[in-house]
Amino acid sequence: MGNITENTEKIASYKERAKQLVAQMTLKEKIHQMVHSAPAIERLNVKSYNWWNEGLHGVARAGTATVFPQAIGLAATFDEELLEEVADAISTETRSKFNMQQRFGDTDIYKGLTLWAPNVNIFRDPRWGRGHETYGEDPHLTSRLAVRFIRGLQGDDENYLKTAACAKHFAVHSGPEDIRHSFNAVVSDKDLRETYLPAFQACVEEAKVEAVMGAYNRTNDEPCCGSELLLKQILRGEWAFDGHVVSDCWAIRDFHLHHKVTANEVESVALAVNNGCDLNCGSLFLFLQDAVAQGLVAEEQIDTAVTRLFTTRMKLGLFDEPADVPFSSIGYAETDSPAMKQLNLRASRDSLVLLKNEGLLPLDKSKLKTVGVIGPNANNRRALVGNYEGTASRYVTPLEGLQDYLGDDVRVLYSEGCHLFREKVGGLGEAGDRLAEAKGVCAESDLIVVCLGLDSGLEGEEGDQGNAFGSGDKPNLELPGQQEELLRIARESGKPVVLVLLAGSALAVNYADEHIPAIVQAWYPGAQGGRAIAELLFGEFSPSAKLPVTFYRTSEELPAFTDYSMEGRTYRYMRQEALYPFGYGLTYGGIEIESAELSAAIVGEESIRASVRLVNNGRIAAAEVVQAYVRSEQEGAPNAQLKAFRKVHLEPGASAEVELTLPLGAFALYAEDGTASIAEGDYTVSLGFSQPDARSVALTGQTPKSFVLRASAAPIAAARPRS
Repeated sequence: MGNITENTEKIASYKERAKQLVAQMTLKEKIHQMVHSAPAIERLNVKSYNWWNEGLHGVARAGTATVFPQAIGLAATFDEELLEEVADAISTETRSKFNMQQRFGDTDIYKGLTLWAPNVNIFRDPRWGRGHETYGEDPHLTSRLAVRFIRGLQGDDENYLKTAACAKHFAVHSGPEDIRHSFNAVVSDKDLRETYLPAFQACVEEAKVEAVMGAYNRTNDEPCCGSELLLKQILRGEWAFDGHVVSDCWAIRDFHLHHKVTANEVESVALAVNNGCDLNCGSLFLFLQDAVAQGLVAEEQIDTAVTRLFTTRMKLGLFDEPADVPFSSIGYAETDSPAMKQLNLRASRDSLVLLKNEGLLPLDKSKLKTVGVIGPNANNRRALVGNYEGTASRYVTPLEGLQDYLGDDVRVLYSEGCHLFREKVGGLGEAGDRLAEAKGVCAESDLIVVCLGLDSGLEGEEGDQGNAFGSGDKPNLELPGQQEELLRIARESGKPVVLVLLAGSALAVNYADEHIPAIVQAWYPGAQGGRAIAELLFGEFSPSAKLPVTFYRTSEELPAFTDYSMEGRTYRYMRQEALYPFGYGLTYGGIEIESAELSAAIVGEESIRASVRLVNNGRIAAAEVVQAYVRSEQEGAPNAQLKAFRKVHLEPGASAEVELTLPLGAFALYAEDGTASIAEGDYTVSLGFSQPDARSVALTGQTPKSFVLRASAAPIAAARPRS
């Protein structure tokens, strides 16, 4: 990073320049700059600019770009460094395409430098259709990955932002999708501060994210894009956020149409702007002309908002000579380059979670003559990419990955087997019209790879075209349609079966857990996903990913979808045993914990350092995620919670010393009023490759090292999420 003083002065100069520019604008010109498709002001040499651009897991909706694994797959890597590397690659491609498009006068939507990513909402319920856009269900994991992703997007130049990131959707937002425009998320101060806000605070205070996007819903009666509590008191007040706030798309009209908190368009835009929303994804802010005329909004408030917006544009170098902006030299050849493809493949490999392996994997190519590949996701490109995706120059489905890997040495037979969710594939066929073919493939094969799950047509955003479930949310956690019947056919053939699940969320695959010897959770693994899957199955690398969400046994054990209380939700508050727990994932390697120790036995003012010595006793290179969990033994406290983690790669026979830091905030408990404190009594710190729960221990065969610490009651000065 550059000199902090110089950087502060540079930002101040941008603000002053923006203020001077805005002072020359008419009220009408200023208001038109507050919608996402901001027009040019030729007399002031202001070019048109479209603020709406997506970069969740690659440059989206703007033509060819690298399509990385969906966000939930990136989260499964538990790898902060990789997240920053991927985000840096996304920002490189964003600049690459922007520079090219500017040269040809293209300033259309999805062509700018303001990326509306990452999505740091907490994936509190597996039925939520947009959960695969997030980093999972845990506030700590989400915070750490989001901070590094934002740093990768924004870069570390002392004078300019590489791109501008946006933390969304602020706040307390995770479905249901079909009522999001009218829904009121009621949440306690405890859950707000403990679960729903920490990631946003980390994005603001640590990563210095340039923008924050409000959510569609209300939170405790206030529409999020016009919430005094969220936007004024917390975001700009407590956290001193200095960037700009953008509404979700067309969310402002929900104020009067659906939330019914205002009477009309003029009142809605006034509520939003007066509470600190600067930019409207949509066009309703054009009613600000009337709001000012009626005395509902002061022109000074308009000036403040527009100054914030132009400050961002100036930080991006859009008002400086290209020769002075280092990112202006990034050429179009950087997009979809061989280096990008290689990084994408590495990210895909690192995102795959091995859920079960009864000695079947890795496969031995020399012992196979025919491999059967069946299932609706075996050759489904949509199951590679999730949503908010770009267009890859080449897609490798699981079928194609296995065909490429096995070449002419092993024959690959294929059957779709069944439709993803309907009862038949062909329009004129009878129900189950591909099941006989699947049986035939199984009969001819030495081994069967079954590719099941979902795609972004089944789980996604309300309003997405082609959403089979209408709202985008899942009605339950079952495999849709005839998929489980197809899996039973494969198993009953008597041949060895590998199940590959391509889905962005948890599925209740109880039958598979009981009967299938090998299961891989592949998420939406990106354009290179099929290649990574084939390489994993045949042992080209050891899987290392962990689950960023809990896999439940049934949706019936979940609280109501509309209940935003965390009681009974996620690994932190659930009481029943998980099918596959958060933080769980197997490897092929032999990494073990040789020893572990803590720097203190008492929780005091200083951070506690956990030292873990690892050794790879296996025969192959491998990686593991060292995880530190903290649990208060006080009655009513949450389950053990993830508070630190580190991914470590080791060659065979190699060892490493890993140090994790547990600050005072890692031991905090939240009261109903949202304040945090240290409870008097014992705390258990567990260090291992999984949670310390019984199910994780049974699945991994390893028990984390546990230490009991003593604490005296004490308030935490910053009674807010750790920054």
